[in-house]
Amino acid sequence: QVQLAESGGGLVQPGGSLTLSCSTSGFDLDIHSQGWFRQVPGKGREGISCIKSRAGDSRTFYADSVKGRFTISRDSAKNMVYLTMTNLKPEDTGVYYCARVYCGNADDMYGDKWGQGTQVTVSS
Repeated sequence: QVQLAESGGGLVQPGGSLTLSCSTSGFDLDIHSQGWFRQVPGKGREGISCIKSRAGDSRTFYADSVKGRFTISRDSAKNMVYLTMTNLKPEDTGVYYCARVYCGNADDMYGDKWGQGTQVTVSS
């Protein structure tokens, strides 16, 4: 049974940093790619980053809106996926979801298993 569970969300001031964690089970992180999405009220879920997991390929991809500020990583031994967010902006506010994904690039990523989401609020 595939399960994902995010943690680490919260309230942070603009310019601050936050690291989200995703605990996974039921699938191999070295075989199935992982990604992070975010959703704001009234909008669809936006893919923001993914990391590939095929044939030793661990390339990462980022949406333009977060490139240079966010970093996706994983620890396969611990079954954990992370999203380190720096220089946070009010427009980064939303619910963040980790997912098992197909990862083509940041504009070509599709999730088939999801966590429950964690709220990130960037506000002074």
